[in-house]
Amino acid sequence: MIHYWLIKQEPASYSWGEFVKDGGTSWTGVRNFQARNNLRKMSKGDLVLYYHSITKPSVVGICKVTGSAYPDPTASDGDWSCIDLIPLKALSVPVTLSAIRADPKFSMIPLLRQSRLSVMPITIEEYTRILELGGIE
Repeated sequence: MIHYWLIKQEPASYSWGEFVKDGGTSWTGVRNFQARNNLRKMSKGDLVLYYHSITKPSVVGICKVTGSAYPDPTASDGDWSCIDLIPLKALSVPVTLSAIRADPKFSMIPLLRQSRLSVMPITIEEYTRILELGGIE
């Protein structure tokens, strides 16, 4: 069964364009327990929305989980995990945070309820609605 997620990244640190150019990445450096636990719940084939935070906050692309979570090699202490992702497709139109806030279908989306969380589950309905707003059908 496929699950749906949203990950947040500052474009100045690692933009969608860099991710696409790299062809994939290990999603390392997560140092929040709830976000780490969400990484550990991800499975191969899960679909993930890539969200640019801070500057022009918006969902910009779709990526896919390629395997199970494993120990984060960038962690010098603690029990941290990471996941491998590959880019699938850019949204035709970025879906801005203001558009998400304005749409009543997103009243329960974690992006609005836990704005500091960098890795969060979303429902299939939220995922599908973001794709619609982003010009993907």
